[in-house]
Amino acid sequence: MSAKAISEQTSKELLYKHICTSATIQNRFRYANVTPETDLDRLAVEHPWLLTERLVVKPDQLIKRRGKLGLVGVNLDLNGVREWLKTRLMKETTVGKAKGVLKNFLIEPFVPHKQEEEFYVCIYATREGDHVLFHHEGGVDVGDVDAKAKKLLVGVDEKISEGSVCKQLLAHVPNDKRLVLAHFIVGLFNLYEDLFFTYLEINPLVVTKDGVYVLDMAAKIDATADYICKARWGDVEFPPPFGREAYPEEAYIADLDAKSGASLKLTLLNPQGRIWTMVAGGGASVVYSDTICDLGGVDELANYGEYSGAPSEQQTYDYAKTILSLMTREKHPDGKVLIIGGSIANFTNVAATFKGIVRAIRDYQVPLKEHEVTIFVRRGGPNYQEGLRVMGEVGKTTGIPIHVFGTETHMTAIVGMALGHRPIPNQPPVAAHTANFLLNSSGSTSTPASTRTASFSENSGKAKASPAKKAKSAAPVVKATTLFSKKTKSIVWGMQTRAVQGMLDFDYVCSRDEPSVAAMVYPFTGDHKQKFYWGHKEILLPVYKNMGDAMKKHPDVDVLISFASLRSAFDSTMETMQHPQIHTIAIIAEGIPEAHTRKIIKTADEKGITIIGPATVGGIKPGCFKIGNTGGMLDNILASKLYRPGSVAYVSRSGGMSNELNNIISRTTDGVFEGVAIGGDRYPGSVFTDHVLRYQDTPGVKMIVVLGEIGGTEEYKICQAIKEGRITKPVVCWCIGTCATMFASEVQFGHAGACANQASETAVAKNKALKEAGAFVPKSFDELGEIIKCVYDDLVDKGVIQPAPELPPPTVPMDYSWARELGLIRKPASFMTSICDERGQELIYAGMPITEVFKSEIGLGGTLGLLWFQRRLPRYACQFIEMCLMVTADHGPAVSGAHNTIVCARAGKDLISSLTSGLLTIGDRFGGALDAAAKQFSKAFDSGMLPMEFVNKMKKDGKLIMGIGHRVKSINNPDMRVQILKDFVKQHFPSTQLLDYALDVEKITTSKKPNLILNVDGFIGVAFVDLLRTCGGFTRDEADEFVEIGALNGIFVLGRSMGFIGHYLDQKRLRQGLYRHPWDDISYVLPEHMSM
Repeated sequence: MSAKAISEQTSKELLYKHICTSATIQNRFRYANVTPETDLDRLAVEHPWLLTERLVVKPDQLIKRRGKLGLVGVNLDLNGVREWLKTRLMKETTVGKAKGVLKNFLIEPFVPHKQEEEFYVCIYATREGDHVLFHHEGGVDVGDVDAKAKKLLVGVDEKISEGSVCKQLLAHVPNDKRLVLAHFIVGLFNLYEDLFFTYLEINPLVVTKDGVYVLDMAAKIDATADYICKARWGDVEFPPPFGREAYPEEAYIADLDAKSGASLKLTLLNPQGRIWTMVAGGGASVVYSDTICDLGGVDELANYGEYSGAPSEQQTYDYAKTILSLMTREKHPDGKVLIIGGSIANFTNVAATFKGIVRAIRDYQVPLKEHEVTIFVRRGGPNYQEGLRVMGEVGKTTGIPIHVFGTETHMTAIVGMALGHRPIPNQPPVAAHTANFLLNSSGSTSTPASTRTASFSENSGKAKASPAKKAKSAAPVVKATTLFSKKTKSIVWGMQTRAVQGMLDFDYVCSRDEPSVAAMVYPFTGDHKQKFYWGHKEILLPVYKNMGDAMKKHPDVDVLISFASLRSAFDSTMETMQHPQIHTIAIIAEGIPEAHTRKIIKTADEKGITIIGPATVGGIKPGCFKIGNTGGMLDNILASKLYRPGSVAYVSRSGGMSNELNNIISRTTDGVFEGVAIGGDRYPGSVFTDHVLRYQDTPGVKMIVVLGEIGGTEEYKICQAIKEGRITKPVVCWCIGTCATMFASEVQFGHAGACANQASETAVAKNKALKEAGAFVPKSFDELGEIIKCVYDDLVDKGVIQPAPELPPPTVPMDYSWARELGLIRKPASFMTSICDERGQELIYAGMPITEVFKSEIGLGGTLGLLWFQRRLPRYACQFIEMCLMVTADHGPAVSGAHNTIVCARAGKDLISSLTSGLLTIGDRFGGALDAAAKQFSKAFDSGMLPMEFVNKMKKDGKLIMGIGHRVKSINNPDMRVQILKDFVKQHFPSTQLLDYALDVEKITTSKKPNLILNVDGFIGVAFVDLLRTCGGFTRDEADEFVEIGALNGIFVLGRSMGFIGHYLDQKRLRQGLYRHPWDDISYVLPEHMSM
């Protein structure tokens, strides 16, 4: 949602902080907030003026006409305020149809004034600009301001002036107040514009000789402008409408939504209700709510919400578990139903999102059964068959009654089943699997088209570029009637490879001669080529960093499809419109600030450019062109016969519902001629009539379908056009959102524009007007398909439509990744791993989630145990590993590894190169004795050889005993590292048989030479073998295998890397120059000169 109401306190705070005006504004920041927890005596200490001034007190909970309702206490002292609050604070009251508890109040100084000093001012946004309303008689009895007030329209990108304010608004204002009010209104308008307000009302605005007083204020701001205004807004809270509580679960889902690229919405209507919904799609969620209310379920409807935009499995799980948690808190005598519905998805992998829901159902299976919950599922879209199968399977395994249906079932049929209005089929028909649509059904293995051999990565030299048509400056700019044809070429803004491949597959199945995508623009990389498939062939499409370069090199392009983010969509669209060759732009992004959208619309209208979006999936013209992900994947394209034109054109706000219309129209008529989803924002770039009138003027379109929506008044223009005879073709129309009038409090639906600000904007009023104008209007969405079929059949009977025979489309090979997703193919993996998995929501080490790694406090040693040994090691083992890393971290700069690292660092090499040069010295002579010592001692011990026999055999074979001997340390000067480790091992290890054996060997070797001690490498090697063999986590074979494959040397490598890095940083910090070894430390031994 974009326009969100803020509290009076917040709106005044923004005004007082940021307004820039020469008018003197009194009582700035003089307000105090009262809640049930407030101590009025302490509040008086914080705000001393409460004790010295007369006061006004009123609830601050988005309640309109508080004065008329007796909810304003006027001219009271603090004790009077205290008494006034006693009868109202935390008391339930009724405002209109809404019942709520008064719990948030505002206290302000009372301003003595005369009636003639009260004025009314309001600013609100419309598509054309911002309207300023002013009335010289403000206050409680202002009445119908729309009829009374003076109005000034400030067009988009226009500026307000004091002269225009005085001339058009202040004619009835006394001369002594006119200039002050003009200054204030100009400042107020600039504040409204700068801080992205969408509505701002002050009534009354009091002007006395002392200055301006803002008494009562109501406001809405464009929440999508948060990324622009955050610094000036601060942390704004958006209170719920009066009559609906703010639940922590709603805040939790709102937080998930803010952190996600997907859309997640939840509004609790009646937590005790028995009907719960979990619906995919902003438009579909409204349709399901409508149907529930139409069938008498309004009082039992517990929630409104939607998830869309391809949320991840984890996000869907978090959303689902929140709803399941809420619905299993209180039992209902009739049990409960959960409706998991949705239209046919365009790009969301249904099976992937259902995995999250299935996880949540499994987690809540016990309370779901206790609360006698029955679940009804209906969904379509990519991989929906697998999603439905998994959902049905979880019903069987858990014992929860789950009824699943696909695209063969009307979208809202499950509502009637859930509410007992229609029977539940025992065996619903099974739709064909995704893969079946992609098999060649014509019996021929060849592709019908013969011209698909050239590469389309470059422009063909033979192609003639048609120059862009420029309108004369004086002539009005007329937008094109035909937006897309079989020759349409487009540029895609953004690295959306999946959407582009979908467009190319659509082109191919429609037997286009060339791809509809000429190039891509992506400013974050340099110019390059991107590989795609054209049928079974690979082609290259150019990717440009600069928009201008793309336009110059592809003059035949006239459509831009923008996948730019909400932050960059405005700038990139404005840049695109500077190129006269473009006549259509589709803006996919949701959440573009309304002020930016209106500037885009104004520029587009001036240049004759058609804008589709923002917040849309796009549109489709069967057999010709599709925008991005419109129409879903190929299975849906083929099932809905979108590869060839039909006779029915439609326009919808919702992208998901447009795909549902494709399904309904294909099942009831000869198919779709063209379909456009204009987008769910309050100000879509093009409106219903733009497209309906295009369809009226297009000979191939024989009937028109419009799926309207609550909010706005665009549908009335269709009524007018029908009455005036401008539209003569049959129009089937239905506006969704009829349930809104049945709710006690205002509900903001999934689309930003789906909110009625007046009675005429309700879906009920618009449906009534459309029917009266002559459109075909069903009784509910449930009947939409029947009405469409009835109108179509009538046109066929009259001979207006002559259905053409069906021809099989060309086949398109399925992408490998998607075939694998569907489980149709298998292939040996190139790599196997068993230690780590980063694919899910959380990183996993050897089966242990990273959060658990930290909660368990296993430390570095425990982490190493998971990644190296795939075991959760005992605490003492983790400590021993960490001690080994500590004692092997460094042994001075003179050893070969450190020396190499230092020399490399001083040669100016980077950290990685220097570290690698040191690590490459590790081997049997330096540092590599851990493995060798472990192997030698283990072999001797396991063979039953006595220590003396082992020493004698090694001497006889002429081999060194690895891990024995030290250059400096001896039996008389012991290595404290070994001593520390020995004390720990003896205290904590269950058994030290191999260590004891090695110490016996040490006694023999040191009797011959005192420095032939068991050194640190040897100690770690034999102690580690004891650890692996006796800790209880490994079999003997597993323990021996880890020694054999070099795991112990890894301890030295990991530990010593810390020291090598330390030496590298030390040399850089000391700024040491290039190292050259001194001559006097080199013995030059050259052969004597020999003469023949």
